[in-house]
Amino acid sequence: MKAAVEGSERAFQTLVERYQRPIFSLVVRMVRDHGIAEDVTQEVFVKAWLALARYDPRRRFASWVFKIASNAAIDHLRRKKLPTTPIETSDPDASSILDRVPDERAELADTLTRRHELAAALEATVAALRPEYRLVVLLRFKEELPYRDIAEITGMPLGTVKTNLRRARREIEQRLRSEGVV
Repeated sequence: MKAAVEGSERAFQTLVERYQRPIFSLVVRMVRDHGIAEDVTQEVFVKAWLALARYDPRRRFASWVFKIASNAAIDHLRRKKLPTTPIETSDPDASSILDRVPDERAELADTLTRRHELAAALEATVAALRPEYRLVVLLRFKEELPYRDIAEITGMPLGTVKTNLRRARREIEQRLRSEGVV
C-alpha cells in the first residue's frame, strides 16, 4: 500500500487486481447494467489513483476504495435517473446460477422452480429499493461486510446503517408478501 501511495504503478495495479472483482460486483448490483458497471468500476480506480495522495493509511484500503465505488455508483444513478430493473431482465443472454443447476430428479423441479422464482423476486425487490437502502443491503449481504465497515464506506453513522438495513428488510418483506412470494 505504501508503495502505491508513493506512486508505484505496479503496486497500485496489484491493488486493482485484488479489489476489481468485489468492486465490480457491488457496482453491477447498484447500476444493474454490466457495461455501465465496467465503466463505473474503471472510473473508481482512476479516482482512487488520482486520490492516493489523500488516502489516510489509518483507514483500511478496502473501506476507502468501496467508499469511492459506492459514491460513484450512486452518483451515476442520480445523474442518469435510471430505472432499476433486475439484472436477469437487463441481459437476456445472462443466466442465473439456478438456470445452470442440473435437474436430475423430477421431484427437485418444483423446489428449483420455487427457488428461482424467489431469487428473481428478491433480486427485483432489492433492485427497486432506494439507492441508499440497496447499497447497505448489498454491502451487508452480498459483500458480507460488518456494520462498522459499511458505516465507514457509506459515511453514515452506525445507527443509520442499522436503521437503513432494518427499513430495507421491512420493505423487502412487505413487497414479497404483497406479491405472494412469501
